Amino acid sequence: MTETQHGPQGPHSAPADLPTQYAPAEVEGELYERWVERGYFEADAKSEKPPFAVVIPPPNVTGSLHLGHAFEHTLIDALTRRKRMQGFETLWQPGMDHAGIATQNVVERELAKEGKSRHDLGREAFTERVWRWKAESGGQISGQMRRLGDGVAWSRERFTMDEGLSKAVQTIFKRLYDDGLIYRAERIINWCPRCLTAISDIEVEYADQDGELVSIRYGEGEDSIVVATTRAETMLGDTAVAVHPDDERYRHLVGREIRLPLTDRSIPVVADEHVDPEFGSGAVKVTPAHDPNDFEIGQRHGLPSLTIMDEHAVITAHGPFLGLDRLEARSAVVGALRAEGRIVAEKRPYQHSVGHCSRCKTTIEPRLSMQWWVKVGPLAQAAGDAVRDGRVAIHPKEMESRYFGWVDNLLDWCISRQLWWGHRIPVWYGPNGETVCVGPDEEPPTGEGWHQETDVLDTWFSSGLWPFSTLGWPEKTESLEKFYPNSVLVTGYDILFFWVARMMMFGLYAMDGTPPFHTIALHGMVRDQFGKKMSKSFGNAVNPLDWMDTYGSDALRFTLARGANPGVDVPIGEDWVQASRNFCNKIWNATRFALMNGATVEGPLPDAAEMSAADRWILSRLNTVVAETDAFYDDYQFAKLSDGLYHFAWDEVFDWYVELSKTTFAAGGRAAEVSGRVLGEVLDVMLRLLHPVVPFVTETLWTTLTGGESLVVADWPSDSGFRDEAAEREIGTLQQAVTEVRRFRADQGLQPGQRVPAKLELAGTPLVAHEEAMRALLRLQPAGAEFSATASLPVAGATVSLDLSGAIDFAAERRRLTKDLEAARKELAQTTAKLGNEGFLGKAPDHVVEKIRTRRDTAEADIARIEAQLAQLPAG
Repeated sequence: MTETQHGPQGPHSAPADLPTQYAPAEVEGELYERWVERGYFEADAKSEKPPFAVVIPPPNVTGSLHLGHAFEHTLIDALTRRKRMQGFETLWQPGMDHAGIATQNVVERELAKEGKSRHDLGREAFTERVWRWKAESGGQISGQMRRLGDGVAWSRERFTMDEGLSKAVQTIFKRLYDDGLIYRAERIINWCPRCLTAISDIEVEYADQDGELVSIRYGEGEDSIVVATTRAETMLGDTAVAVHPDDERYRHLVGREIRLPLTDRSIPVVADEHVDPEFGSGAVKVTPAHDPNDFEIGQRHGLPSLTIMDEHAVITAHGPFLGLDRLEARSAVVGALRAEGRIVAEKRPYQHSVGHCSRCKTTIEPRLSMQWWVKVGPLAQAAGDAVRDGRVAIHPKEMESRYFGWVDNLLDWCISRQLWWGHRIPVWYGPNGETVCVGPDEEPPTGEGWHQETDVLDTWFSSGLWPFSTLGWPEKTESLEKFYPNSVLVTGYDILFFWVARMMMFGLYAMDGTPPFHTIALHGMVRDQFGKKMSKSFGNAVNPLDWMDTYGSDALRFTLARGANPGVDVPIGEDWVQASRNFCNKIWNATRFALMNGATVEGPLPDAAEMSAADRWILSRLNTVVAETDAFYDDYQFAKLSDGLYHFAWDEVFDWYVELSKTTFAAGGRAAEVSGRVLGEVLDVMLRLLHPVVPFVTETLWTTLTGGESLVVADWPSDSGFRDEAAEREIGTLQQAVTEVRRFRADQGLQPGQRVPAKLELAGTPLVAHEEAMRALLRLQPAGAEFSATASLPVAGATVSLDLSGAIDFAAERRRLTKDLEAARKELAQTTAKLGNEGFLGKAPDHVVEKIRTRRDTAEADIARIEAQLAQLPAG
């Protein structure tokens, strides 16, 4: 444990500084600004302390704090606060992502309200408009992070479009291009007809929806073949039909041509092992320009790629369908095929998975397009090797297989986006077909006919550089030297494949084989209390600011941390946040009470010989909890460490030690001084342990208790090694005895505060030294001259005899219990009969049978309990 450091004013000896009730709203904002003003969260690259660095997963500049952010930020903040207290030079790097598509959409919607489009402004003016929006309205999440208590180094805040990060983007693009790892090619991409850009896989949301499956006959007579499709309009771009090479049904057609309906074209039948002969007719239409699998088939067989839609998903193929939207064309094509007798079968509704743009919810269109790509093969190999050889650990370890499954099969990455907001690709084209990639310190070519690539880079390209670009790379800065690689990355398993993999690839490439972080700690997603995904459309989305307003930031943080098992989704409900608020209130009230009753941190701890068994017990337990908390932190077990601290604080410190100390404090003298110092030590260490998760309430209480400057810069507790197994056994026996008598009192209908006469026979047991405490805890009066034992309880080798004659109407109590016993026996008979009825068991659903079994078991337990209570009542 630590020796408390006091400020010049010394520790407070009374809770005069503490209001009677804790009001988070009156504490949190002022405390946070004090922390920031004093520079507690800043990181010094010149420091000789060991480094601990974490980057914030950069939220979108368009975003606001949601529960997912609050969850992730709570975990990172807890880690960094503890490391700072442990003496590390701690950097939590803040910043925001420019969020290309999302931000451009926001500004375009603003323009639409003015009756304008971005094309009315032109590229330069539109980009200026976006920067203006960013300055005026973007980044509101920064203020919300302060509300939550994020201990980030605000002076280092970065933005993925700021000058330094732009230089990093241009530098790595140039290096990758010169190394042959960036190229331009025509491939199939995910295209959003609304946003008018390619989008990444992570920006595609898949959902089952009803459509139609249409079976179409191509060709004539014996040369005909049937294919099925959910996108009939794409047949206008078919350039082949494919069958499996071993499929005997179509072997005679392979290499021949058949007529494509509704067109004047004939297309070949090709044999390709991609085709599943067991699915449908065993034949598939091949549309290389509008399907990724078909594109690959087309490449293998040298098929032409016919683009039949423009960027708005409007049909461009000649004929009666020209100018139709794809959905209009689908219906029209099916109608025309039906009129020709080409429709063999139609299935409606046909449910299938359809991709949608995560930004605007428009159905994605696979589209052949000229784009820029990263050749990921060698980069992905390096990213996999870094985990395999132990340079990077994934936590929990079972997530490694998912990581390898992704990086080992990674396809080349489309990095170009048809937007105006973002990092413009640093490539210039010349009048004679020249292509020149320009680095950050190079002048672009000029002259007639030269122009820059109009596309911008995928947002994930710049965010993939985040762990080192934020530290000043490509310059060799002190910050880069001190804080790279980062210590840990805390992020959701849902972006393991996208952001994490890209950071691994770029970090290893740019930093000469040094990975961007030592550990990847993956957490799950926040869900509602029923385990359902939170969504506005489901009506279960929660604004964390509302809960912070109502219950305080600490309450929200503690709820999230207490549910954070590694890699597992976190259910959360408002009643759980309310329970955490109650815990914060309990800490406040109990600490205030302790201060009023002698708790102090003045002077060294007394010698163990001067301590009571309760004193030695709580110090022994305290050191065990310190060790357990450290182990859980090092294993990223936030739920276990939070739960352990909750039960230690509430169950052991407040419900037992504080209560046991009351009689000592009341008696005064040296024993009271000793217990006051022990209680002060326990509160000091306990508040330090709790601080990373619930920083506001603990800061207020600790500074009042100790007079110390701030918990943010206080020492983290260490296990002193003090253990007293004998004291733990002795107090454990006392707890067992008190609990059993309390249970008996409750069974007899006594109120918690109701006093009854009692005799305690404790000689020869560990309880002999605790009679006064037992009487206080159990509300037991001394036995007077007229004492008559109506109940005797054997507990822990001792006997507690109670005289309940003046507290209970035994006749009324017997009548009540007898009536309850009859009801329980009737319930047992009914449920047993049902469970013995084979007819009932054969027909009833499993959940109904299980419910009857539960009722039977409850009835059996009730009968045993009531009979025991009746046996304890005096006869008569």
